[in-house]
Amino acid sequence: MNTYITRVTCPRQIIFDVTPDRKLMNVKFIGGCSGNLQAISRLVNGMDIDEVIKTLKGIKCQADTSCGDQLAKALIDYKQKNGIE
Repeated sequence: MNTYITRVTCPRQIIFDVTPDRKLMNVKFIGGCSGNLQAISRLVNGMDIDEVIKTLKGIKCQADTSCGDQLAKALIDYKQKNGIE
């Protein structure tokens, strides 16, 4: 289980797992708009982390980021911490 502290978005944290074959699983946003964030979580479940980053990175809502963008940043951070290219 991985935890990412979000910046300037409604959810405070994103919790997620990544499988050995780089699939995103069990995404949970803590705080924020429950319905929309449950939808994002279900849509990305089982996706390759690079595909999630490519799809969500750069989406803007407030303060030049969004919940989806923060998920992409969480995965980029995960990759850097785990030496994944």
